[in-house]
Amino acid sequence: MSQLVEHAKRELTALGYDLNDKEDGPNKWIVENLFELLEVFSRQGHSGSSAPYCAKMFEKLALFEPLSPLTGDDDEWNDISDMQGGEPGWQNNRCSHVFKGADGRAYDIDGRVFREPDGCCYTSRDSRVYVTFPYTPKTEYIDVQGETV
Repeated sequence: MSQLVEHAKRELTALGYDLNDKEDGPNKWIVENLFELLEVFSRQGHSGSSAPYCAKMFEKLALFEPLSPLTGDDDEWNDISDMQGGEPGWQNNRCSHVFKGADGRAYDIDGRVFREPDGCCYTSRDSRVYVTFPYTPKTEYIDVQGETV
C-alpha cells in the first residue's frame, strides 16, 4: 500500500467511513474507487511539483470542465433545439453549463450560485450570466438571507 493510500485511509476513517464495510452500496464504492485512483496516481511516481498540477488537471477533466478558455467557435456547440421543443438553442460541448440562445447570446447557467446562511446553495434563473469569448467559466457565490418564518 502506498503512503498516499495510507493517508487516505486515515482521512476517510476520520470522516466516519467504515473501510471494512461489507454492505454493497455507495459508501463502499466510493472508498474502493478512491483507493483505485490513488494507487494509479501513486504508481505514476509524481513529485511534489507534478502531483498538484496533474491532480488539478484530472479534477477539471473528471468534472467535464475545460482546461483553457472557451472560444465560442462553431465547433464548440451542440444543437439542443430538439430538447427544447424545436426552439433554437445550443450547449457548449466543452463546458456543459454554457448555452447559447436563438439570439446568439451565450450565457453560463452557473455564473451565480446563491448561498444561504446555513451554507446550502442553489441556482435559479437569476444564476444566468451572459458571457463574451474567450471565456473562462467561473462561479460567483452570492450570500443571501434565509427565509424568515
